[in-house]
Amino acid sequence: MSTINTLREDICRFAGSLHARGLTHGSTGNISARTPDGGLLVTPTGSSFMTLDPARLSHFDADMTLIDGEKPTKEMPLHRAFYDTRSSAGAIVHLHSAHSVALSMMPDADEDDFLPPLTPYPIMKLGRVKLLPYFLPGDAAIGEAIRGLAGKRSAVMLANHGPVVAGKDLESAVYAIEELEASAQLAMLTRDLKPRHLTDEQVTELVETFDVEWDR
Repeated sequence: MSTINTLREDICRFAGSLHARGLTHGSTGNISARTPDGGLLVTPTGSSFMTLDPARLSHFDADMTLIDGEKPTKEMPLHRAFYDTRSSAGAIVHLHSAHSVALSMMPDADEDDFLPPLTPYPIMKLGRVKLLPYFLPGDAAIGEAIRGLAGKRSAVMLANHGPVVAGKDLESAVYAIEELEASAQLAMLTRDLKPRHLTDEQVTELVETFDVEWDR
């Protein structure tokens, strides 16, 4: 199990990589991860993924009392909602990645199955992604909308805002949200080209073979 200091370094390392590759920008995006003692480390409000300081991450104890570091992201309601409804969640990543946001603004975006089935890995790593309506950033209503899913989805897309993914650990959450953005990019690139989707049978085979959470 990682020590809390290792986890601090990992959060900053992954955040820096996401920022460097343009998957979020400026002071957008936030990350949280469970500490070995059941608390949380959270990226501070107004911080940039490019310049995070491991020692200044917001540190909550197991009772969700801030015990160290700076004021956390204003998106704490969505983080809390995922942890409260998904016992398997060890980390949560929220980005403002361009292609997924663009896809969320399309008039025919599917609310129950946001990503079209173009390639296997988003299905394997994310299951079905729920498209939630637009909320004011930081609004507690985002958390309530996530709670309303009762832990059945590991990923949601906030319309006109950005994706949120819960993973068993930090690495899993980062890799999954990268798949979400890559799949959204493919969807936007091929949007008017009538691409060949995976068939229902192929999707079912993926779900059954890789034991994918698949809320029907």
